[in-house]
Amino acid sequence: MIAALMPTYNRADLAFERGEGAWLWTSDGRRFLDFGAGIATTSLGHAHPHLVKTIQEQAAKVMHVSNLYRVPQAERLAARLVESSFADSVFFCNSGAEANEGMMKAVRKYHAENGHPEKFGFLCFEGAFHGRTLAALAATGNPKYLAGFGPAPEGFRHLPFGNMNAVRDAIDGSTAAIMIEPIQGEGGVRPADLRFLQELRAVCDEFGILLALDEVQTGMGRSGKLWAHQWAGIEPDVMSSAKGIGGGFPLGAILAREKVAKYLVPGTHGTTYGGNPLACAAGNAVLDVVLAPGFLDGVDCVARHLWKGLEGLAARHPRLITGVRGAGLLLGVQLVPEVSNGEMQAAAVEEGLLTVAAGMNVLRVAPPLIITEAEVDEAITRLDAAAARMEDIRLRAAAK
Repeated sequence: MIAALMPTYNRADLAFERGEGAWLWTSDGRRFLDFGAGIATTSLGHAHPHLVKTIQEQAAKVMHVSNLYRVPQAERLAARLVESSFADSVFFCNSGAEANEGMMKAVRKYHAENGHPEKFGFLCFEGAFHGRTLAALAATGNPKYLAGFGPAPEGFRHLPFGNMNAVRDAIDGSTAAIMIEPIQGEGGVRPADLRFLQELRAVCDEFGILLALDEVQTGMGRSGKLWAHQWAGIEPDVMSSAKGIGGGFPLGAILAREKVAKYLVPGTHGTTYGGNPLACAAGNAVLDVVLAPGFLDGVDCVARHLWKGLEGLAARHPRLITGVRGAGLLLGVQLVPEVSNGEMQAAAVEEGLLTVAAGMNVLRVAPPLIITEAEVDEAITRLDAAAARMEDIRLRAAAK
């Protein structure tokens, strides 16, 4: 008999009842160090005092009014995002998939309004993940995710990640935009080479197409800068954001230059919940922390400490780990083919550490941005124990 809660997830048998900072406690009293952060979402950790206080105060006033009326909290958040990014205007929604859907609509609308409705195609990349809605799945291109859902929306081509020759060869009269994650999270924590991002910006300018960045997972400080593309010194034309932008409260955003945003006039796009007072109060609280002087420098410093710790882990367990990759506080531990990331994730849980599996047999490490070096050291100690556990299991299996 089917469960009341639809079985779309293989859930671990863990139920958390409270959290504080980078720690979570289960209903039966066990404590876990959270280096998954709700899949890079609880950017300020759990029960952050400023975020909690802001949400409580706003919830006691008004949570939702709809976009039939002005929402001062959304106006303030949009202004702050514009001030701290390339964008001239912002649209708020509820999730990363919605942000990517809206971004794709904005791209196509831009070309149609400029007399080129034939430009509707997106050049995407192998290993991408852009969400679970139909168009986002088409942009993702993973056959496993598309299976059983009928014909995929047209207009999406997938190219080798990092191959500039393939990009140039694929551009034709139907190309509207290049869509890319600066770091592929679900696809295996693969960072795009900074030069590749710079060349994508240049080729978009050369051919009159748009650069659309998916910063759902990489944005809001996770890379050590507010936006991951800033490491490459480039600016997109339009960008999606979600996950960490609300600190765990559902919030997504489309950030766009005026030349793109000006065509999203009344009737072209909309949302019921998106940008409501409670969500945008949470978003403003997150920005209060992330934009505070020195915060992002601290993220970068702790991230480098984590990188060194993971490299040391790999050196101590060469029969289990082949390398480390990623950027900032979105890092991946590449495992040998003989050990699955699911097994390693389970071993880490046994040591009281939460991580997230990613593609290409990678164990994703994405702690809250408020993590300390001492907590990084504790996580490395627990991963060390998990790795030793896995090696012991392999040795006993080989001895049989």
